[in-house]
Amino acid sequence: MAIRDNFSYTDMEEWLNAKRVTEIECLVPDLTGVARGKILPRIKFTDDRGMRIPEVVLGMTVTGNTPERDESYNRAIAVTDRDMILKADPTTITMVPWAVDPTAQVIHDCYFSDGTLVDYAPRSVLRRVLKLYAERGWKPVVAPELEFYLTAKNIDPNLPLTSPVGRSGRAETSRQVYSIDAVNEFDPLFEDIYDYCEMMNLDVDTLIHEIGAGQMEINFLHGDPLGLADKVFYFKRTLREAALKHEMYATFMAKPMADEPGSAMHVHQSVVDLDSGRNIFSNPDGTEAPSFRHYIGGLQRYMPSAMAIIAPYVNSYRRIVRHSAAPINLQWGMDNRTVGFRVPVSGAQDRRVENRVIGADANPYLALAVTLACGYLGMLDAVEPSGMVEGSAYDMPVELPQGLSEAITLLRREDRLRDVLGERFIDVYSAVKDLEHQEFMRVISPWEREHLLLHV
Repeated sequence: MAIRDNFSYTDMEEWLNAKRVTEIECLVPDLTGVARGKILPRIKFTDDRGMRIPEVVLGMTVTGNTPERDESYNRAIAVTDRDMILKADPTTITMVPWAVDPTAQVIHDCYFSDGTLVDYAPRSVLRRVLKLYAERGWKPVVAPELEFYLTAKNIDPNLPLTSPVGRSGRAETSRQVYSIDAVNEFDPLFEDIYDYCEMMNLDVDTLIHEIGAGQMEINFLHGDPLGLADKVFYFKRTLREAALKHEMYATFMAKPMADEPGSAMHVHQSVVDLDSGRNIFSNPDGTEAPSFRHYIGGLQRYMPSAMAIIAPYVNSYRRIVRHSAAPINLQWGMDNRTVGFRVPVSGAQDRRVENRVIGADANPYLALAVTLACGYLGMLDAVEPSGMVEGSAYDMPVELPQGLSEAITLLRREDRLRDVLGERFIDVYSAVKDLEHQEFMRVISPWEREHLLLHV
């Protein structure tokens, strides 16, 4: 389920001609999920597809800095600041709906000068995991559900966010979970979003109002992980642009408002046999297969070490708190939204597990790569899960890291994830997150000034 299935370079050029495209945005998702790259005139894109950008673009913090004093980082990324060669993936070509002139956008893969993929690029990391599945005759299938907040414009980062004003002229002050009328307050915005998504072939499914004031969720149809990661990457960009058009912000911060629930990216995941198309989580008679339990066991075993990837910022851990509509542990259960790993009620072919730990702020390529990696290792090693939880897991002990620094330490120590995701990726990613944590620790918060300045 790519944006454009089975598109070749020839197909892409014919498509660009038919759309009379004059400009092309050449995009590379960085470690944060931000779109980097270049904007080229159509003629330049046609003549020179192998454009270059510095390798360091893939090794920057969210603030644009680099951990130049980290030895493992410097072993992975050349200190000479060499170039990467970017090559377009024709299956990702789509229009830029908000552009004034006919403009296309296309996602690029990153290569070294010897023709090999840059192994710590997010798309490369996901490709690496998918290759491991393919070598076993398996194909993972995923369906992301992405939560986000609409907020009033906020140009002063020192001020708290507030809910946006809807068609009624009033902002939400109460929680309107699953309210149709609350969604309709923002009809003009969502009409644009659906139009944009249709134009871009993003295959979004359901839109609902979530628990928080101004919090929404968009669901994607299930499909191939790389294609779905591309669509989530595009959707985040599209939603932000549409919101700005309507004088609002759209944010995927894990916890943007202190008194509202956080935002997650729940990912439903299953695995099918490449030859038969059968869901390997079910036996031929429809009963639960051992691989299903082992997949859950792998999630339980390795997800704490993966937290720095699926909860990538200091803010991410403000979401993972007790009784806040977010999991705090590694429990699993049937149709149970209080656990980290929920098993929806389904038929044998649709048997799947929903990872509810992942934050909306996670890079979609890396989040899908690591959750699939955890399940893969569980099946490989026949890891048995704990007993299924029948009631609420919110009152059970906390089993997840409680901060970014702890999560980075666990990630660096886990050799099995290092093997599956790649040595250099772990080194670059950990060094970048370490520096981000250091940058945050230099900031003095209003809470500290309020409660410590005159009291300690």
